[in-house]
Amino acid sequence: MGYGSYSYAAHEAMTKARSELPSQEVFQQAALHPRMNPYRVKFRESRDSDAHPQSLSVVMALDVTGSMGNIPENLARKTFPSFMKNLLEAGIADPQVLFMAVGDARSDDAPLQVGQFESSEQQLDQWLTWMFLEGRGGGNNFESYELAIYFAARHTVMDCFEKRRKKGYFFMTGDEPAGADVSRTHVANIIGDDLDADIGLFDAIQDLGRTFQPFFLIPDQRRRARCEDFWTLVMEDERVIRMDSPEDTCDVASALVALTERAVPHPDAVARRLRNSGRADERVKGVIRAITPWAEKLARGA
Repeated sequence: MGYGSYSYAAHEAMTKARSELPSQEVFQQAALHPRMNPYRVKFRESRDSDAHPQSLSVVMALDVTGSMGNIPENLARKTFPSFMKNLLEAGIADPQVLFMAVGDARSDDAPLQVGQFESSEQQLDQWLTWMFLEGRGGGNNFESYELAIYFAARHTVMDCFEKRRKKGYFFMTGDEPAGADVSRTHVANIIGDDLDADIGLFDAIQDLGRTFQPFFLIPDQRRRARCEDFWTLVMEDERVIRMDSPEDTCDVASALVALTERAVPHPDAVARRLRNSGRADERVKGVIRAITPWAEKLARGA
């Protein structure tokens, strides 16, 4: 997947038209959408095409439990066009984005939902708004982020990696720890794979890192205490991104891609671009604070 052209103007108009609508009119799913069911999905594919010869794959795995549902809502109502615009203006011509929704395998009806890699604003918006914002979990000390990690590692194929050895990008938003293991029972019931044994979370993240640049985005400073220590134990500290506001998700994620791809040279260039786009100074400072540890790691050549 990943065909079709992208129009920022059309995407912006789409989000503005629904900016004041109630959530239930934007996200109308009352259950798992059949096309987002990961069960027995062999692969989600991100492929080059004549229109997109240099595809770059991005997974946005969004926690939709409890208050975390405000991030997909904000993307659909306001901010996601800025993610695409930021990448395109930085010279990343062919981004292809796959949306996942993550819940709790112990309590939710739809603990993992998986879209397709897409390039056009119509298809991107379709998969985003097909998410079922179940919202049962939240505040229960862990969510099933490990299932999204496992699926991305084992069930995606990407031309950016297979043809050019360029890793895709995996962004997880969340405010809880994950399960200590990828449960073979959960994988069998939700994804349909038959594993011989559970997989440790650290090993699953290492597997993901073979083909993706993984990042865990904490939505604000208030929620750091609930999950920061856990994620810095299982991931590199610089890949745990501490944001000031959920509103910064798209600007932070696009900046991390642009910096890693060397499409922008340093955070000052990111700040200039955001200010030129009309971002408030407080938001610009929040984005720069969030991305600086990773930018410093890149500058060290690590």
